[in-house]
Amino acid sequence: MRGAQTIPAPRKYPLELRERAVRMYRTAEPKPVIRRMAEELGVHHEALRNWIRQAEAEADVDERDDMLTNAEREELAALRSCPCAGSNQKPAHPRPATAAPHARRRRPRPTPRPPA
Repeated sequence: MRGAQTIPAPRKYPLELRERAVRMYRTAEPKPVIRRMAEELGVHHEALRNWIRQAEAEADVDERDDMLTNAEREELAALRSCPCAGSNQKPAHPRPATAAPHARRRRPRPTPRPPA
C-alpha cells in the first residue's frame, strides 16, 4: 500500500473553537485554570492544554522549545517516510532483525503451594 494517501480523522472540535479558546487563554489576566476554562467551553481539559502548548510553540520559538512546530512536525514526517526507499541506500538507522536474546526467554511459572 505504498504511496496510498490516508485520510485524516475528523476533528472532534472545530478549528474556530480551538483558535477562540487559545486566544481567550492568552489574553486573560490572571491566567485561568485550564480545567475550569475547558468546562466552560465544553472541551476536554487535555485538549485545551495541548492547543495552548501548540500555540505557544507556533507563536514564538523561545517561548516553548520542548515542542515541535507544525512545520517541524511535517518535515520530520517527511524524513521518516524513508526517502531512500527506491534507491540502494540503507536507512540511517536500520531496525534490528531480531529481538534481544533476553526478551525471548520465558520465566518459569511459579508452582502453587500446597494448602497448609
